[in-house]
Amino acid sequence: MNLHNLKPAEGSTHKDGKTIGRGQGSGKGGTATRGHKGAKSRSGYSKKIGFEGGQMPLQRRVPKFGFTNINRKDFTGVNLNKLQELVDNGIVKDAVTIDVLVENRLAGKNDLIKILGGGELKAPLKVSVHKFTASAKAAIEAAGGEVISL
Repeated sequence: MNLHNLKPAEGSTHKDGKTIGRGQGSGKGGTATRGHKGAKSRSGYSKKIGFEGGQMPLQRRVPKFGFTNINRKDFTGVNLNKLQELVDNGIVKDAVTIDVLVENRLAGKNDLIKILGGGELKAPLKVSVHKFTASAKAAIEAAGGEVISL
């Protein structure tokens, strides 16, 4: 080890980019690469989100219409044929709960779940979720199952 091959330990230095604003002798002094005048040359400059250089921003150009109900409840739909698949694969024997649907990725853990009447159900299942369509309710009961609304 000599003076000419000394260097800092791997990962101990974190200098990135070019050093600016350290006097004229550095070659990056004066305006410090910011150019002359204008908002971007000033200290404390920050551009607003969506700013397009004075052009009318997209968010204001696009027409707004309609209405968004803040009290809307979105339900995740699960069809009867998906329940039948769970039975066929041996995942479910007699009862279908929210936990079973979440484990099998048919719904998220915080979702409201609604059973829909798509497909057909042959197994007698005890299904307990938030909502059912009329056709799903009829099909579950016709198969000898039970419907429980939470």
